[in-house]
Amino acid sequence: MQSSSPCINIPTVSADSLPLLLSFWREHLHTHILPFWKQHAIDPDGGLNTCIRDDGKLISRDKWLWSQWRAVWVFSRLYRLHGQDPQWLELAEYIGNFSLRHGWDEDFGGWRLLVDADGREIEGCKSIYVDAFAIYALTEWHLATGKESLLAPLHRTAERVLLRLEQPHEHIPHYPYPIPEGSRVHGIPMMFSYKLGLAAHHLGHQHYAEASQALSDEVWNDYYVPESGFMLERVSASQTPLSPPLGTAVVPGHVIEDMWFQMELSRLFHHEERLDLCCQTIRRHLEAGWDEQHGGIFLAIDAGGHKDIAWSYADYKLWWPHTEALVALLAAYEHTRQDWCLEWYQRVFEYTLNHYPNEQHGEWTQRLDCLGKPSNEIVALPVKDPFHLPRAAMTQIELLERLCN
Repeated sequence: MQSSSPCINIPTVSADSLPLLLSFWREHLHTHILPFWKQHAIDPDGGLNTCIRDDGKLISRDKWLWSQWRAVWVFSRLYRLHGQDPQWLELAEYIGNFSLRHGWDEDFGGWRLLVDADGREIEGCKSIYVDAFAIYALTEWHLATGKESLLAPLHRTAERVLLRLEQPHEHIPHYPYPIPEGSRVHGIPMMFSYKLGLAAHHLGHQHYAEASQALSDEVWNDYYVPESGFMLERVSASQTPLSPPLGTAVVPGHVIEDMWFQMELSRLFHHEERLDLCCQTIRRHLEAGWDEQHGGIFLAIDAGGHKDIAWSYADYKLWWPHTEALVALLAAYEHTRQDWCLEWYQRVFEYTLNHYPNEQHGEWTQRLDCLGKPSNEIVALPVKDPFHLPRAAMTQIELLERLCN
C-alpha cells in the first residue's frame, strides 16, 4: 500500500508564525476532518458507525459505546467552543440519545462495551474505560446544553466508577488492555484523574475533585520513576518492582497525553507545582520514543532498553500518539515559552502531515508500520472513530487562540 498523505504546505513553526498555525488547524478541521464523518458515519437508525475503514467503507453497524461516547464529547465541544453551529449539537445529541437508550446496564452498574445496530447487547460491561468516556461526554454535553437530565447518568456513572476503583486493577473490567495478575496500570488513574477532574470543576463537585487529586497523585507516586524520567505502564500492586518486560513497558503516547491532562488539571485547580515536571516528562518521552532512523513515535518502548517490549505492535507508528504530542507540545510552550517545544512540534508536525492525512477520502490514515507504511492490522479496537484527531485539532485551536492573544 502506498501512503495516501497529500502534499500539504507545512508552515514553519515559530513564535511569530502561530497565527498561521491557528489558521491551518481551523481549515484542516473543517475541510479535511469533519466532512468524512458526515459523509460516511451517521447511521440512520441511531448512533455513529465507527466500524469503518480509512476509505469510509462500512465494515459493521455494531456500535462500540467507547466510540459513541467519544463522538458525543467531540461534537458537543465542537458546538460549544468552535462556532456554535447547531448541526454539531444535533449530531452529538443524536449519538448521545442512542447511547443513553441502549448503553447502560443497570444490573452491572456500568456501560456496555458493544451493541448491535438496533441497540441489543453484544458485549456487556467489559471495560471501565467506556465509563470514563461516558463521564467525559456527559460533562461536555451538559456544558453545551445545560440540560439537567444529563446529570443523573453522569453522577450514576461516576459513583459506580469510584466504587469500582477501590478494587484491585485486575478485577476491574479493563478491555482491551490485559492487566497481569498482581499489577496495576497507568491507564486507569490517567483516565479518571482527568475525567473526574473535569466533572468536578464544571459541576463544583468536591468529592470528584478529591478523587481526581488522589488519582493524579497516584500517577506520579506510583508510575513515575524519577531516576529515569519514565512513566511506566504497569507496576506491582504490592509496591515491589514488577519484573521486565511487563514492568518496564512504556507507551510514550499515553504518557504524553496524560501530561497535557495533568497540565490542564493543574490550570483548572490552581495546582501549579507539577507543571514543570509535566513539561520535562513530555520531552523525555519524545526523545526516547522517537524513531531516529525512520521518523515518528514508536507505540511502545522498554524503559531498560530491552528488545523484548511487553506491548503489542510496539514498533508501529499510530496516528494518535502524534496528535497527542502536538497538543502536549503547545501546552508545554504555553507554560515555558522555551524553544525546544516548538522545535519538537515542527518535527512531529512534519512527520504527521507527511504520513497520515488521506488526500483521497479525507480524515487520516490511522495505522502505520515501523517503516511508515499503512497497515490494516487491528490495534486495540476494530474501530475508526472521531476522537483523537478532531480533539487534537480543537484543543490546538484553543491553545493557539490563547497564545495569539
